[in-house]
Amino acid sequence: MTTPPVTTPPVTTAVVSGGRWAGRARGLAVRMWAVPVVVALWEAAARSVESVYFPPPSAILARLRELWFSGPPARLFLSDAAIADFPPSLGHLFGGWALACVGGIALGVAIGRSRTLAGYVDPLIEFGRAIPPPTLIPLFIVLFKADTRMQLATIVYGVIWPVLVNSVDGARYVDRLHIETARVFGLSRGELLFRVILPAAAPKIFAGLRLSLSLALILMVVAELAGSATSGIGYELIYTQQNFDLPGMWGTIALLGVLGFLLNSSFLVVERRALSWHRGAGRRS
Repeated sequence: MTTPPVTTPPVTTAVVSGGRWAGRARGLAVRMWAVPVVVALWEAAARSVESVYFPPPSAILARLRELWFSGPPARLFLSDAAIADFPPSLGHLFGGWALACVGGIALGVAIGRSRTLAGYVDPLIEFGRAIPPPTLIPLFIVLFKADTRMQLATIVYGVIWPVLVNSVDGARYVDRLHIETARVFGLSRGELLFRVILPAAAPKIFAGLRLSLSLALILMVVAELAGSATSGIGYELIYTQQNFDLPGMWGTIALLGVLGFLLNSSFLVVERRALSWHRGAGRRS
């Protein structure tokens, strides 16, 4: 008498997907548990002190909603101020960051693959990245006037260094065996760049891009505070300060914190997908 084979029920895609989302929800809860605790402590402390300089989070949230998110549902609840302020600020942020990324990666790979070029420009790089970008704002105002060009120049100057330095390191330390193998197979210079050097340098380059994104947010605010802007998140920050609208000021600061969190989280998703092959190769090795 033969024993019938034991069959295991198939694991459906829906079950796997549901388990994955449940795991992500648990991970998010573990990461974010401290936020409501801090907010509750801040609320209790602010109500007990009753200082106008430190309003409770409930008052800040109410003012934040009034300033930025009191619009109609058709506009995703964005107020007129949000419609006027978000596009220029985000345009400066992403425009300056994109210019710095393109320039930093191109220069960094060229310097990383040429010892001669590196010998000439390494001292200039060390000198340039030691200068705080806000100290050059008066120079940028003289060169470009206090308008969008000055704001972009400030962001590009401050953001390009981490991208450049990480690209140099990534391109300089590509495994020699990979380079020699590619040459044995007769790859052209372009194929060597796009199929060997850039993929090998990608983890370092992405590390620089992530660091530069947070710097771009900071410099966006600094440039808007220093320029003659009449709109933008930085402009609203200085406007609320000058008009002693402290809940509005704290609300704008909180908005910048949330924006930075969302940018970093979005970038990590892109990085995780773009470098999935790298992690897989690391596990196999």
